[in-house]
Amino acid sequence: MIESGPNGTALEHAKHVAPNGADVDMADAGPRFRLNDFVVLLKPRIMSLVVLTGLVGLLMAPGGATATTGLMAIACIAAGAGAAGAINMWYDRDIDLVMRRTQNRPLPGGRVGPQLALGYGLVLGIGSISLMTFKVGYVPAALLALTIFYYVIIYTAWLKRRTPQNIVIGGAAGAFPPLIGWAAVTGTVDPGGIALFMIIFLWTPPHSWALALFRSEDYANAGVPMLPVVSGEHETKRQMLIYTVLMIASTLAPAALGVSGLFYLVTAITLGGIFWVKMWRLWKVEGTEPAKPLFLYSILYLFLIFLAMIADRLVFFPVV
Repeated sequence: MIESGPNGTALEHAKHVAPNGADVDMADAGPRFRLNDFVVLLKPRIMSLVVLTGLVGLLMAPGGATATTGLMAIACIAAGAGAAGAINMWYDRDIDLVMRRTQNRPLPGGRVGPQLALGYGLVLGIGSISLMTFKVGYVPAALLALTIFYYVIIYTAWLKRRTPQNIVIGGAAGAFPPLIGWAAVTGTVDPGGIALFMIIFLWTPPHSWALALFRSEDYANAGVPMLPVVSGEHETKRQMLIYTVLMIASTLAPAALGVSGLFYLVTAITLGGIFWVKMWRLWKVEGTEPAKPLFLYSILYLFLIFLAMIADRLVFFPVV
C-alpha cells in the first residue's frame, strides 16, 4: 500500500526493511515499544548539548542562581528540548521512513505509535513550561515556550520542507537554551545572553550543511530541500564559508563584553582556527569527502567552546 505523508511524499507503508534485513509489515506491526525508545524520542544527543549550553547561560549570567533554581531551570530546559524532539519525530515520521539514517527510529520502526509519541511530547512540553513559570520565572518560561514553538511549528512544520534556508531561519530554536539559562538568573534578555545565542545561531548552518553534503541523497529522496539538494555543492560550501567567518567572530563577543576572560578568548581563537582549516579544506577540495570530518569536529567544537566558558568562569575568571 502506498501512503502519502505530511509533505505529500509517497511512502511504501506496508513493508519496511528491518536492520536485520527482514521485511516488517508496518500495517500489522503495531507499537512494540521498549523503554529505550522513549529515550530515543527525546533526541538525547541534542538534549545533552542543550543542557550544556543552558548551564553555560546560568553560570555566565551576573549574580548567579541558587542551586535549586539552577537545577529546576536545567531540568525544564532538558524536558522542553525532549518535548520538541518527540513532536518533531511524530511529524517527520514519513520522511524518517525514507531516510537511511532515521529508518530505525521508534516511529518508522513501528515500535511506538504516533498518538503515543505526540502525547508524550505534549505532556513534557506543557509540564516543562508550567514548572519553569512557577518555579523559576515568567521570562525564562516564555523563552522556553518560544523555543518549543519555534522548533515544532516554525522549523519542523513550516520551513524544513519548503526552503533551503530552513536551517538558517530555524536555527534560532537551538540557540535559545543559553538565553533561557541567562534569563533564569537575571529575569531579562541582556547582551551577554544574546552573545551566547548568536554563537549557536551562526554555528548551525555550517554544522547542518556539512551533514547535508554527505547525506544529500537521503534528503533528496525524502523531498527535503536542503541547500546541497537545491543549490549544489559549490553554493553550499560558499555559504558555509561565510557563516564560518561570522561564527568565529561571534565567539569573540563574550570576551569583548566582559562576560569571559583570557582563557576563553585563547581557546575560542584556537578552536576557531582549527574549524577554519577544516572548512577551507572542504572549500578547496572537489567533492564532499571533507564534509564528514568537519561535521564531527563541529559537534566537538561547540562542546569545547562552551566548556571553555565554564572553565573560564569557575577557575580563571570567577564572579566576585
